[in-house]
Amino acid sequence: MDVVELLPRLHLLRFPVGQAYLWRDGGALTLVDAGPPGSGKAIAGAVTALGHTPRAVRRVVLTHFHEDHAGGAAEFAALSGARVLAHMADVDVLRRRVPAPPPVLEDWERPLHAAALSRLPSGDFARPAEITEVADGDVLGFGDGARVVHVPGHTHGSIALHLPRHRVLFTGDTIAASPVDGAVMPGVFNLDRTLVLAALRRLAGLEADVACFGHGDPVTERASAVLREAADTHHAPR
Repeated sequence: MDVVELLPRLHLLRFPVGQAYLWRDGGALTLVDAGPPGSGKAIAGAVTALGHTPRAVRRVVLTHFHEDHAGGAAEFAALSGARVLAHMADVDVLRRRVPAPPPVLEDWERPLHAAALSRLPSGDFARPAEITEVADGDVLGFGDGARVVHVPGHTHGSIALHLPRHRVLFTGDTIAASPVDGAVMPGVFNLDRTLVLAALRRLAGLEADVACFGHGDPVTERASAVLREAADTHHAPR
């Protein structure tokens, strides 16, 4: 796992598949996503290397239920005592009450999806003992008022997190950066691509200098303008 400083209080944690982010408010930390199964100890090690104890992480906010983002949450929560938060529309999947709906793949996505799955541990993953449900518009206790933005499409309960006072946006997998040329684009492996395109446009309307994606390099300058350009390029068919 690679650890990259984006801002003095913001670090990127990059896994073989997917990535998470660590936000600092003084001595209190928030983890946005938790990597694939088996990532808990690596995250704890990264937190320690940055000069904190794992128990400084107060919460883990999951942007959606996919295993490359939620797979490490149970292990890290057990190590740190952090609360796990997720949108109410994804919580039943995270709790195994209902099966996970499979993505609706376009033909060009199928080999990419197979390749991603081949890099993840096989089988199911441990689930957090407790999950706190969040909803659109909720304001969370970090980042001087982090606001939950419900952006269904990638999954029914996908969320973004907007920190308006710091002009930082965490998009989850609703938006990605291409591994080929870094171009900002709608996320892949979605339940409903049309909803994802609408979500991209909604997020492009938020004021942000930094945009942190679930996959691909973050945008660290003029993020709002970059997202608006992407929204204008990728639009739903009329």
